Amino acid sequence: MTPALLSAAILIISLILFVSDRIRHDLVAVIALLLCVLAGIVAPTEALSGFSDPAVITVAAVLIVGRAIELSGVASALATRLSRMEAPYEVQFFLILAIGALLSAFMNNIAALVITMPVVSKLAQDAKRSPTAALMPLAFATILGGMTTLIGTPPNLILSSIRREHLGEGFGFFEMSGLGITVTAAGLIAMALIADRLLPERRAAIRAATNPWRVFELILPKGAQDAARVRATLRDQGARMLGIAPPGVRRWTGGDMKSEGRRVLVLSRKNPWNLADDTNYAPVHSRNDAPDAVTVRCVVAHGSFLIGRNYDVVAARTEGQLAIVAAGPRAARARKAMQEMQIQAGDQLFIHGSALAIAEFVSNARLLEIGRHDAQAIDKQRAASILGIFGLAIAAAALFGVPPSIAFVAAAAAIPAFGLMPVREVYQAIDWPVIVLLAAMIPVGMSFETTGAAEGLAQWLNGALSTAPAWLALAALGAITLLLSAILNNVATAIIMGPLAIQVAQIRDFSTDAALLMIVVGASAAFLTPIGHQNNLLVMRPGGYLFSDFARLGGPLAVVVLAVATAYLSIFYL
Repeated sequence: MTPALLSAAILIISLILFVSDRIRHDLVAVIALLLCVLAGIVAPTEALSGFSDPAVITVAAVLIVGRAIELSGVASALATRLSRMEAPYEVQFFLILAIGALLSAFMNNIAALVITMPVVSKLAQDAKRSPTAALMPLAFATILGGMTTLIGTPPNLILSSIRREHLGEGFGFFEMSGLGITVTAAGLIAMALIADRLLPERRAAIRAATNPWRVFELILPKGAQDAARVRATLRDQGARMLGIAPPGVRRWTGGDMKSEGRRVLVLSRKNPWNLADDTNYAPVHSRNDAPDAVTVRCVVAHGSFLIGRNYDVVAARTEGQLAIVAAGPRAARARKAMQEMQIQAGDQLFIHGSALAIAEFVSNARLLEIGRHDAQAIDKQRAASILGIFGLAIAAAALFGVPPSIAFVAAAAAIPAFGLMPVREVYQAIDWPVIVLLAAMIPVGMSFETTGAAEGLAQWLNGALSTAPAWLALAALGAITLLLSAILNNVATAIIMGPLAIQVAQIRDFSTDAALLMIVVGASAAFLTPIGHQNNLLVMRPGGYLFSDFARLGGPLAVVVLAVATAYLSIFYL
């Protein structure tokens, strides 16, 4: 088998593993890299070169700086202030979408969603609208904004590195901004006009937002009670028994209740204290006696330090000021004792305690508040210092020719050095699976080009489009990339499509930049499925979406994005 066929075969295997979603994406990338080394198409001395690639280093540094901005509260305050302005719902909604897109241009897309999602949820509830019509457009807006600057999303940096390999110089910081802003503006306008018409108005989503199902435990009173009686008592109160267990026994059983301290796992729309009063059972957690005590429903975002921990981690981290008093749908499906559950990304948690303490903890723990938003207190001097350092890094990269990796590593080092961010947050801010995925896939992508596999595929694509004009070939590249981004990680999509785009541009003799910028758009336009981007997954349950709902809005939006990008690139680059 020729090296080109070996490289193509390894990429196909990788694609199958990525799509199957049975193996972590970073592990798939490592497997692909090892296969390339074993096949002899990546030299052992080059296998780890991806970890020193400027794109990988820049991504890590930008994640640290973006996390510092998120913790400062300034972005959250901006979004909250906009939501309080006196204007019709449609105007406020469009402005929040624009703010989400703006934030994602300079920080992690997930962080931009974390900041703006509570604002949009409250806006929809106040207007008595279903969150179904609001959360998906917000997720798409934060994805769109990532294509407007060099650091907006990792694929931009990857494609800049590919450009550097071929042309000797990467993209400038704002070089893709003209295209990105044009496409993002068109996408936001399109969503403002069609989202209400295309997304279903699910009344269940409104009820879930205002009175959601909760999973929690109650302590049964002393005395002989069988499971049937407990089930009937709960059913009379509109609740459902999921399991019961004697004290000290971790396995849930259906046996009799005979001693004090046995617990029942409950699914209910009532909060634990009200249900306890109605059933004469005891709540596990007492009500907080703080004057501003509230219960907040949150979604655990990717990168939270809570992931992999037990539910008591919140009480431990806050010295008992806060507690997880109930959990969401996954706990109902698991039917485990609460002490056995470990927190995962996407979990819904009900956190009870002082509103001020919750506002601080939610920001630090990277949680998305649903249905309530507490303004985070801002240290203006600290926030100004962080923004000043970030601005200097952007100016150094955009105006003075400093490599982005150097500029943002310096900013990432300066922020904790000046005490503007806790040191422990520095390494927690880095999305390590993405770093490993990037570093492992870069040599794999290079092998796809150096073995001639990319050129062979480009020749085939050119033959299929031999009579088509250049703009149609460009649109075809974008469409292929967009379809791949619906099922693949956008980093893997960019690494695969970047070399192919260059080969197509060279064969068809049109601008290499036009081809690479089209890949920028296609890799970011992950609208068609909930698995295309983590932001889509984060809004899926809170918005009450089905898998097919993403194509209902994402399909027309993808057409708009692709058409606008093709027109822009045809006018300015072809």
